[in-house]
Amino acid sequence: MPERVRQTVGDHIVRLQRGYLADESYAVGALARLRRGAGKEPHQVPDLLGLVDTGGLYDPAADSGRRPREEDLARAEDAVHVALTLWALHQQSRSTGMHQPHHRDKPAGLGAAVRRLMPAGDIDEAVLKRLVRAGTAPHLGALAQRLREIVMLLRRDDLPMDYTLLAGQLYLWQLPGGREAVRRAWGRSFHAYRAPNKNGAGTEGPAGTTSAATTDPVSDSTVKDAS
Repeated sequence: MPERVRQTVGDHIVRLQRGYLADESYAVGALARLRRGAGKEPHQVPDLLGLVDTGGLYDPAADSGRRPREEDLARAEDAVHVALTLWALHQQSRSTGMHQPHHRDKPAGLGAAVRRLMPAGDIDEAVLKRLVRAGTAPHLGALAQRLREIVMLLRRDDLPMDYTLLAGQLYLWQLPGGREAVRRAWGRSFHAYRAPNKNGAGTEGPAGTTSAATTDPVSDSTVKDAS
């Protein structure tokens, strides 16, 4: 199911991002509708019904032939909704694509994107607190709203992110034990980011170090800092 979630989000973004950047009316209209759902849960935005094709989520599993369980479908649809609406908000009025696939030499996960908002070799505590608050959200609605705040900062600075990767993490976040795994992934992404030097290679880490730090910025130990 996580792969289906990523595929569904990727298929929609590739088509809509290409159309939006070409100023095609169908894509411009679709993004306007999607943006209204950013930071909200699906049931709060009935206007989006039918806009996103989630049919692929319902296909039987290749190995067992069984259809997905209702609870898994609900998680998958919610993850698709949050990822697509946040991307639509991020893409608004931008002349380049704000969805960028993650690559090892060009990281585009949430943690790396947040790190890029900060000065090289320094930590912006206010920005870091937003990542901490996202990692400690009590439910998906709160997580969507807190991610929306981060996305607004990324849009301001024209910094892209991999929304297919985020979509899979949003699905995992809803599973038992998934929140901790997603927080760890965001923390690793944050610490592993290296600002490119003049030759395009990675250089310093978040605090001017040459190796990833060991403190996880979104671990349970930092919950008190998110209040």
